[in-house]
Amino acid sequence: MRTAATTLEAPNKARARRQALALVFGCTILGAAAQILMKTGANHTAQAGVMAMIVSLPLLAGYALYGLSTLLLVLALREGELSLLYPVIALTYVWVTVLSVVIFHDRLNPFKLIGIVIVVTGVAVLGGARE
Repeated sequence: MRTAATTLEAPNKARARRQALALVFGCTILGAAAQILMKTGANHTAQAGVMAMIVSLPLLAGYALYGLSTLLLVLALREGELSLLYPVIALTYVWVTVLSVVIFHDRLNPFKLIGIVIVVTGVAVLGGARE
């Protein structure tokens, strides 16, 4: 027999799962931005000493975004399924590749393109494999 509390729990759990998924998706974007900032900071401090690395604003911003991303991931993992959420983090590779092409003018070769397609397909398959 279903009670009123049981009937209300299902939509709340579904909403919590969607929120967790959205948080992890946001983590992928923050993580990619963090990596781009760290690369930018590394490029600017390549010839400088350790002190330049410590005070580099792009490096510090990249580290801060990584920390924020980690905190959001912990919040998402409280309510979501690890087997669904963690593969979504692989989308960070996609964002980093796209941003690297746009910002650093990296070349997008067929192997990178195939890798992106495989990652996105894998995340979609795992996301669709929910009960």
